[in-house]
Amino acid sequence: MTTHPAARTPQQDRSRATRRRLLAAAVDCLAEVGWNGSTVSVVAERAGVSRGAAQHHFPTREDLFTAAVEHVTAERLAAVRAHADELPAVGPARTEAVVDMIVRLYTGPLFRAALHLWVAAATEEPLRERIVALEGHVGREAHRATVEFLGADESAPGVRETVQATLDMARGLGLANLLTDDSARRSGVIRQWASVLEGTLRPVRP
Repeated sequence: MTTHPAARTPQQDRSRATRRRLLAAAVDCLAEVGWNGSTVSVVAERAGVSRGAAQHHFPTREDLFTAAVEHVTAERLAAVRAHADELPAVGPARTEAVVDMIVRLYTGPLFRAALHLWVAAATEEPLRERIVALEGHVGREAHRATVEFLGADESAPGVRETVQATLDMARGLGLANLLTDDSARRSGVIRQWASVLEGTLRPVRP
């Protein structure tokens, strides 16, 4: 006899919708007002739910904000993967497109929100362990996606290190973009670094 999973109830749908609103509101709050200004009450108000409902889903402030950054990061990585088939064929144009794609992961509101969590975690022990684990996971997923999109052979000399340097550079460009619009300078850096990366991935043999 074939069994079917139970259908979702309207209450389950409402609960999932509430959770999604809270996660989105938490990221927006962190990006706009930082850790000190982002309380559970502020997030709940922005999400249009009661504080009690927020605490039902996320018992602590740390639960809420680490889940928010993890959730939105996963969504953005999934969106990047969904567009991977639109990349150019393997070669310099694809390498530059991948570098640009990775840099965009580290610019904008999500990176700004994550940065506020990093700063808070430096002095708040309950938060630190969570953020270290979260950033380790995000870093591994971003590295894996970059290698996949580039078609990189990490057993070749210097390739793994140069891919990792690409991610480190992307974070640095994200920091440079926090206070002012750095897009004009950033585009030139991306082009130059893509050339360096392409030379490491596919060196010209004498």
